Amino acid sequence: MKRRSGGALLATAVAATGLVGAAAVPAPAADTATATATATATATATATATACVMREGSAHTDWTGMSWDADILCDNAQGDVRLQSFTSSPVVGRMVTTRSWFVCWKVGDQHAGGNNIWYYTQADEVVSRPTAKGWGYMPAVMLETPQDPVPGLPKCSWG
Repeated sequence: MKRRSGGALLATAVAATGLVGAAAVPAPAADTATATATATATATATATATACVMREGSAHTDWTGMSWDADILCDNAQGDVRLQSFTSSPVVGRMVTTRSWFVCWKVGDQHAGGNNIWYYTQADEVVSRPTAKGWGYMPAVMLETPQDPVPGLPKCSWG
């Protein structure tokens, strides 16, 4: 059975949270100190606003045949991707990049981040269970998100 996420609905929901888009360009400052402070504030706002970005048309199909037509690209720590959303689940892959995509989330074990949200993705490197092709879960503590779960990202249909 294949499932498609609601691409336009997802984009609208994520845009409403401020996760998409860049900060407005400030007006020219009167002096160098003000210009520097304004540029720093704008860069900080832009970095925060783009920590997670909705991407329409980013098609993914996992090893079970489930499909998505959008994802969210977020900053993340390098680390293990587990077959299931619990800490004792086998590691099927490793994320070596620090900006990765995620297609949905589900509730799992409590983790070091103080919640039980896990994000579904495909690892950069497969380390076991090759039939799973690196698809699995990373705990929310490994991602830079404005909140968990990320607003607008769908809950996994099996979670």
